[in-house]
Formats: sequence, C-alpha cells, structure tokens
Amino acid sequence: MRRVKGLDFRHNLMAKHGDHPELPSLIEDLLEEDVHTVFLKADCPPRVKRGSIGELKLVEVAEHDGQWDTIRMEILQSELVELAEQNKHRSDCFLEIDRKGCQVVQLGDLRIACAWPPFADAREITIVRPVAKLSLSDYDLDERLIERLSNHHRGVFICGRPGSGKTTLAQAIAEYLDNDLGTMVKTMEAPRDLQLADRITQYAPLEGDLEKTAEIIFLVRPDFVIFDEVRRARDFEIFADVRLAGVGLLGVTHANSALEAIQRLIGKVELGLVSQVLDTILHVEAGKIQQVLELRMTVKPPSGMQEELARPVIEVVEFPSGKITHEMFAFGSEIAVVPVDGQTGAISPIRALAKDSLVRTIREWIGVESQVVFTSNSNANVYVPANMVATLVGKGGSNIRQLQEELGGISISVKTFDEMPSELERPNPYWEDEQDRRSRSSRAWEHSGKSQRRKARKGRR
Repeated sequence: MRRVKGLDFRHNLMAKHGDHPELPSLIEDLLEEDVHTVFLKADCPPRVKRGSIGELKLVEVAEHDGQWDTIRMEILQSELVELAEQNKHRSDCFLEIDRKGCQVVQLGDLRIACAWPPFADAREITIVRPVAKLSLSDYDLDERLIERLSNHHRGVFICGRPGSGKTTLAQAIAEYLDNDLGTMVKTMEAPRDLQLADRITQYAPLEGDLEKTAEIIFLVRPDFVIFDEVRRARDFEIFADVRLAGVGLLGVTHANSALEAIQRLIGKVELGLVSQVLDTILHVEAGKIQQVLELRMTVKPPSGMQEELARPVIEVVEFPSGKITHEMFAFGSEIAVVPVDGQTGAISPIRALAKDSLVRTIREWIGVESQVVFTSNSNANVYVPANMVATLVGKGGSNIRQLQEELGGISISVKTFDEMPSELERPNPYWEDEQDRRSRSSRAWEHSGKSQRRKARKGRR
C-alpha cells in the first residue's frame, strides 16, 4: 500500500514504510514499488533510482511531452506544499525547511526537496523514500555486537556511502532499543526522515540550531540518542558534547570506510577524548555491515618506536577478532594515524611519518629541501645544504632541540649534502643557494684565462 487516504487524528504518528498522502498523479505514477528516488527537473525527462539497497540503478523514464516544463514544476511544488498543510493533523506531514530558493517537505515516508533559481540553475524536485524497513534480526549480527550496541555507555558511528543502507540500519537499531530493551530513545535529525516507532520522538534543529536541540534532549532524560546526519564540523562537536554527558549515542555519517569516519572526528575532539566519544564504528555497504572497528586508549610507545617514547595511543581494533589495524597518537603538532602492519617500501610506517614531518618542518623553517635517513627507530641523519646547517641547528642547538621535542624525542644529527651517502639522491638536484652560486661563479671567473689576460694587461700599463 503506497497511499493512505483520510487518515484520522488517532494516527498522529510518523509514517510506516510505504505510507503517504495521495500525490499528484504525475508523481504517483513514477513511484513504483522498487523506486527509491525520483528526480524531476524542468525541461528534462524524469529519472528514477530503483532496485534494492546496494543495487540501485539510475534509469531515465520515458518523457511525457510538455509535462515537465518550469510552469508545471512550479505548480507541482505548490501542490506538494499544500498537501503538507492539508494533512497537518498527521505528525509525519510538514514543511521542514522553507528558505529562499529551497523547500523541504515531509509527506509520510517521503522526503521531498524542491529547489529553484537562483539557488539552482533550474526548478527541480527530488523525492526520496526508504527502499526497505528492516529489523535488527534481519542483519544476523554477532551477539557480542548486539550486546555492545545495547550499552548506553557507548558512542557509535554508522558510516557508508549515500544509498548504502546506513539509515535503514540506524532505524533497526533504534527500534530494537525501544521495543526489545524498553529504553527511552530520541533522535536529532535535519531533516527528520527516519521511519520509527510511535514512541520515539524525533527532534529537528531548535531555532535552526542542533546545539539548542541537544540542550533540550538532556532535559527529557533519554537512554539513547540517534544523531542523523553528522556532517559538518559543528555536528561532530555536538556529537562529542552529547556523548560526554553520558548518553548512549549513535551517529550516522558519510564515509568510504570505517577508518575515514574516525579521521573525520580527529581535530574536532581532543585526542585523549576520542575513544570516550566514539568507541564503535560500523561500516555499511550494500545494506550489510562490512566491518566493525573498536577504539581503545592505552599508554605505550607506538609500534616501531623505542620504550622511552611512550605516549597516549588510541588503538584501532577489528571487532570481534581483536586485531589491531592502526594506531593514533600525537606526533609533533599533528595527530598521526599509522597502520600497524605492512611496510611502505623498505621503511616502516612510523619512520615514513617521521621523515615526512621532518622534511616538511625544515622546509617551513629554512626554506630548503632536505634528505632524511633513519639509522634506528629513534635516530636520524638530516642532510641539508652546507650554508644552511648553522641556520637549522640554531643558536646553541635551540632549533634542533625544539624539533626533537616536537617529534617525540627522536635524536637528530645535521649533516651537509656532501656527507650524504652516494646512493642517496639530493631531494632537488637543481636547488642551490643564490649566494653560493654567485660565489662559485666569481671564483671560476677569477681563475679563467680571461681574468689572467686582464691582469696581465693591467700590469703592462
């Protein structure tokens, strides 16, 4: 059933999958059973995205002549907004966003985004609905993972590409927490389009600000909060604030991998708080969970460093195998994410990271390229032009000491390019200091035959 007519006040709740008021026939005819998204644009044939999660295909629909011009598109938009007004007795029908050049309407299970000039180059309407509604049991999850998701002391990310099934999984987890565990679940959404149980309240940005929404959420005492979608830098900061308040938090974010989702949080939250804010990441592809990662904080030397270089390290661990895949730690002024296994050529990941950091810092400090060779995990030779050695070392070795401290105590010896092993190539064979070049040119001229002849003529005078 794709439409519901005459829904009375007793059904004042968010729509079930497939429920929406009857739409204009031009649009309703395009919403076939397997259609996930309808794309309408003025003076263009309509297109639809159809299929199952992970197998969606964009298909062009045979054009109905004259029915998709700018005037007809404007009339369709007005009819859709009017439908929301006519069905305002339903809590799943409302005008979500109304701005100059853009409107977002929720009609039952449909989210409808309308855009027009000058925001868009032409008038368009995009209609999105869920492909399917699943329960958590449909995912056949490991019991240990279900137990982990049931713990309100967790911060969880669901990540994946658009259309991969992130929202469908978030809905399944939310309803499991509500129905099976009997916990209080709330959501933060912009816009609100999760299809959830009647008892789950869905909050939009309060006065256009999700931070204000978070303040209210603390007052209604939820056990779990679903945050859909975490996109902007401020969203990640709000995610951290809510999680650190002790609420079980599940966020949905776009990322190509679980590791990329973690990296999106870095920089928005202090390193020491990352594992407290986020400890579980689910990567979804084609509607299935492809990878689960866990974050654990420890104090140790990063892999490949000596014991005296111990520091706080966040281990990225595969769940449930317990295999450590990456380590995150402060390295100089940056946060490093380094793979534990594997080599980059003949150099370990930690040495490659240190080398890149050294070369970049020296370039910023003295404006020249350098070559770095590690003689051990905690010792390195740095080769620079001869006239730059004193500048790099600094007065009394002050620059080198600062550089060593920034890199976690790595011992650095500064040498000239002339001392560099012959098998190593100068980082830029065409670079040379202008003063050195003029000096060499002057010495060469003085020793040339032309210079000697001029001296001889001067003597005869």
